[in-house]
Amino acid sequence: MASGASKGSSRGSAWTQRQNKQFECALAVYDRETPDRWHNIARYMGGSKSAEEVRRHFEQLVEDVAQIEAGRVPFPCYSSISAVPPHGAARGLDEARSKYLKFQ
Repeated sequence: MASGASKGSSRGSAWTQRQNKQFECALAVYDRETPDRWHNIARYMGGSKSAEEVRRHFEQLVEDVAQIEAGRVPFPCYSSISAVPPHGAARGLDEARSKYLKFQ
């Protein structure tokens, strides 16, 4: 999505890292059983995104996860030097994975 796209365009505006984090938090607050979920999430975003934009963003997120889980996203190629994680990094990844699985 182009960063220059206007909020009213069919594709919407680009999402910043901060907005993505806000979006993740909003998804935790407003689950799928929440009435007017997309409007509530848009309001949580401080008006920077419309209800339609947050709904489309969620649908894209679901599609991305499906692609990853289906093995259709290639692993990045790292140099052999960076292939060895720093001390404790593997444990941190396992903890993050456990937390992620709790929210599915």
